[in-house]
Amino acid sequence: MNEPRVIVALDFPKAATALEFARRLDPARCRVKVGKELFTAAGPGLVEAVQRQGFDVFLDLKFHDIPNTVAGACRAAADLGIWMLNVHALGGSAMMRAAREALEGAARRPLLVAVTVLTSLSAAELPEIGLTGTPEDNVRRLAALAQASGLDGVVCSAQEASSLRGALGDRFALVTPGIRLTGDAAGDQSRILTPREAVAAGATYLVVGRPVTRAPDPNVALASIVADISTTRRRDE
Repeated sequence: MNEPRVIVALDFPKAATALEFARRLDPARCRVKVGKELFTAAGPGLVEAVQRQGFDVFLDLKFHDIPNTVAGACRAAADLGIWMLNVHALGGSAMMRAAREALEGAARRPLLVAVTVLTSLSAAELPEIGLTGTPEDNVRRLAALAQASGLDGVVCSAQEASSLRGALGDRFALVTPGIRLTGDAAGDQSRILTPREAVAAGATYLVVGRPVTRAPDPNVALASIVADISTTRRRDE
């Protein structure tokens, strides 16, 4: 895979800060993620500005609503020319199919992936939201549902990538947040791996935030991650 596999999370509260930071990165080495806080603050104009800098955009808004509403939101996102967007698998198969169908006529069809279980959730917290079994059990069930609904992949913990790769095949994209470099603090993530470990386990794309955004030289940190994973073979390769 020669395309960039690292997605840098632009988790900043204001457009000016995000754009200034993005200018320090090389679009040939990474894509970028725009999430809820930044999108709410800056809107579609921020996405377009980042695209003008040469970046593919992962729009991380995790749509979760009735099928018709999610379909409309996905269609609007595709009109922005984004590279990837996501929905919540807990919205069910009808919602995910509606999202997929809404993208079929797009001039540039984005990848559509589903969030399974948030990487911030621990096993002890799952009963609070009505889920039984381990995080891994729920991830496998929801990932299989997403694949059956025609989605391109899922967002999952890197720790679950190995089992999902074996169960869902080589072409199903696994997008893994919760990536930390050796020695980094876990922060608010409960299920984490290093970049090398994640790729070896079967991850397709790595979402990296603080190890790059809080580095003294973000481009040096990014280059180090890219070099590290470029020498690592995925378990299915």
